[in-house]
This record gives sequence, structure tokens and C-alpha cells, in this order.
Amino acid sequence: MGRLSGRRALITGGASGIGLATAERFLTEGASVALLDLNRDALSRAVARLEPAPGTTVIGIAADVAEPGEVERGVTDVLAALDGIDILINAAGVNVFADPLATDDALWRRCLAINLEGAWHCIRAVLPGMLEREYGNVVNVASVHGHKIIPGAFPYPVAKHGLIGLTRSLGIEYAARGLRVNSVSPGLIRTPPAQAWLDGLSEEARREQLELLPCQRLGEPEEVANTVLFLSSDEARFINATDILIDGGRSQVYHS
Repeated sequence: MGRLSGRRALITGGASGIGLATAERFLTEGASVALLDLNRDALSRAVARLEPAPGTTVIGIAADVAEPGEVERGVTDVLAALDGIDILINAAGVNVFADPLATDDALWRRCLAINLEGAWHCIRAVLPGMLEREYGNVVNVASVHGHKIIPGAFPYPVAKHGLIGLTRSLGIEYAARGLRVNSVSPGLIRTPPAQAWLDGLSEEARREQLELLPCQRLGEPEEVANTVLFLSSDEARFINATDILIDGGRSQVYHS
């Protein structure tokens, strides 16, 4: 307990899935948390569900990470409520899977605007304060799609490769000024979109997906949140510009 005592965290995509699981872990470790999410209803439910420890705060901010103006206003509100941001978790994202020739400009823009540019909008908004204090931790939620290519999943891997590149570039850029920037790359995790996709498959197809995983099971959002917590804490203070795979070993197996 207390691994994030006194820290203030902004978590995008915080109303569900990995973002919400991360918020829960952060609160148990003494952080104050601001959730930023586009879904107002889910955001209200998440804030009501979370239980802040004595001396900590939980707030919800409705904003679209793809819109720089909304991000700037959201960060301003968080700074007013928490008096600073020590940790930024970029968990907001959207699955965009298509055939390349079926990917029009609108689909391409939506994928990159949310999955890549959204993270940059948030980082850019919190950077001045972190640099002024010479302290800050950023963790971007990337994907195994940023390491391995699955046919039919375009253009999602393009955005996630870019997000890992953004992580490495900014981690090196600001390493000497007290900031760390890392990322995690989850595999098949039981988030609401992943569960909805699995529920739409036949029983045989679901079994095939599980059999691709060496551990023969899906990952849980809490398991990703545990790694995000570690990277966000001072326990990981010599880990920077690094991506950690959280996929049960699937990406290490050569499938026929």
C-alpha cells in the first residue's frame, strides 16, 4: 500500500476496461485520480463505483482525446481539482480493423486521431507542469499489434507502432529532466470490446482463439493495471523509453 501516496494521476479511457482497472489500483496505492473519457454515462458510473482512500480524490472529465481543445480544457480542470498531474496514463483507444483497400480517409483519420494523436494531445498538455517540477511518469497503452501484424487488422497496427515510437522518442527527449515515458502492449484482454467480439464468434472460433494463447486463457484488465502501476511508481525509476508485452506469451509463438 502507498506506492503512489500523494501522486496525482490522469487516466484517459478511464471509464472502462484497462483504464478503469488502473484507476482502481492507483486508488488502493494512495493516488488521487482523474478519469477522462468520451462516454459521459460510463464516466459517471465509474466515478460512482470508485472508492477513494482518505485524503485522495476521484473526479471525472468528459472529453474526446482526438480534439486538442477538449484535452486542454480537461487538463485545466484536472489541474484545478488536483493541483498538479504527476502521472499520465493514455488508455483511450478504439479498435479499427479493416482491409487496406476498404480503409477510406475517414476510417484512417479516426484510427490515428484516437490511438496515436490522442496520446500526444494529452502528453503535450501535461508536459509543461511535469517539466517545471522535474517529475513525471507517462504510460501509453499500446498493443501487441505494435509488434506483430495480423492480416485484416489494418490500420490499427500503424497507430500502435507509432505509439511505441512516440513512447521511445519522448522518453529519450526528456530523460534528463525527470520524466519517464513507457508503454505496455496488451494482447487479448477481457475488456468490453474484446468480450463483445468473442461473444459474436461461434463456440469453435472462441476455442481457437483461446488455443492460440500459451496459457489457454484471456488476460484480465487488472493484470495490465498491475504493470501500469509498477511503471508509474518510483520502483521503476530506471525504466524509461521501454515497452512491456502483456500477452501471455502469444507473440513469442510461431503459429501455423
